[in-house]
Amino acid sequence: MSTDPDALAQQAGRLSERVQLLGDYLDPEALEARVAELEQLMGAGDFWDDQERAAKVSAEHARQAQRLTEYRSLSEDVSDLGELAAMAREEERAGTLTDEFTQEITDGLARAEDRLFVLEESRLFGGEHDAGDAVVTIQSGEGGTDAQDWAEMLLRMYLRWAEDRGFSATVQDRQDGQEAGIKSATFTLEGTNAYGLMSAERGVHRLVRLSPFDSANRRQTSFAAVQVAPLVTDEAEVEIEDKDIRIDTYRASGAGGQHVNKTDSAVRITHLPTGVVVQCQNERSQTQNRATAMNMLRSRLLELELQRREEEAARERGESMTIGFGSQIRSYVIHPYSMVKDLRTGHETGNTQAVFDGALDPFMRAELERRAKGLAIVGED
Repeated sequence: MSTDPDALAQQAGRLSERVQLLGDYLDPEALEARVAELEQLMGAGDFWDDQERAAKVSAEHARQAQRLTEYRSLSEDVSDLGELAAMAREEERAGTLTDEFTQEITDGLARAEDRLFVLEESRLFGGEHDAGDAVVTIQSGEGGTDAQDWAEMLLRMYLRWAEDRGFSATVQDRQDGQEAGIKSATFTLEGTNAYGLMSAERGVHRLVRLSPFDSANRRQTSFAAVQVAPLVTDEAEVEIEDKDIRIDTYRASGAGGQHVNKTDSAVRITHLPTGVVVQCQNERSQTQNRATAMNMLRSRLLELELQRREEEAARERGESMTIGFGSQIRSYVIHPYSMVKDLRTGHETGNTQAVFDGALDPFMRAELERRAKGLAIVGED
């Protein structure tokens, strides 16, 4: 970012315009009225009699209040930065401008840009479950040991991204490969718009590289699938009959000390009508693992229903590409060149290492904007 006073003033002006557009979308007055309405509900004497309803109201209040506070704080800061940039122009003419002052404005504009980027994302989330948490499952596909290693690379990538976003990610189940990597892994993701963001990652991810597991060091193409479901804890939202499930217990694998070696604490649940299988071995007790696995099953079944609706809508629009887990969405090429390219939006970067370290926001943003604008999938060159 330039430290020239004229350039800083132009940057502040562009940020101010974007903040105004965001305000037109957010409607701060309506947000304030909604927050007040929710606070009135929360102040009722019988508010906590219905625990589930109270939890939903409290969660919405926290989201809306935070959004309102962040917007107003950002709007005020951008206005102040505009005034500081104008002062910098005057001081330059007077010959009193210092590097420290211009650097202060530059740093403030950069911070405001980052905050605005996050707030602008809110207009991309209109789905019923977008604001909530997510259940993410990564499964290795074609490619043998390379694919299992690729699946573990994806798991690391998403956990790093979650950490950078300030989200909470908890691995609920992990099935290690025989030689390296993982056959599959499932983690829950908690944070504002976690499901909305991660829904942009649903599909098949392809890696092209020189295989570290091939003695001849030949080029290998590996595949892994990412499944994303909204985290469901409300039994009423997805009803599951006892006759439709089979529950198996087994000894947890991996780290965990003596406990995992001596008790069948891990739980696997199979939904017989659909064939969906979920499992959890993260908790210490079988009861906890079963409760977590049931929530994961509800989430997967809800995602299947959402996927069915999306596919029906796609057919009505005349789209030929299937929406769902089988769609190849992104290629990660390490050899013979370095490139990560999203096949839906065309967004790409040559900095593959940054992506593997969790720099996924631009890819997610591009896909969310494509959906919001109703644009067709770009496809592969």
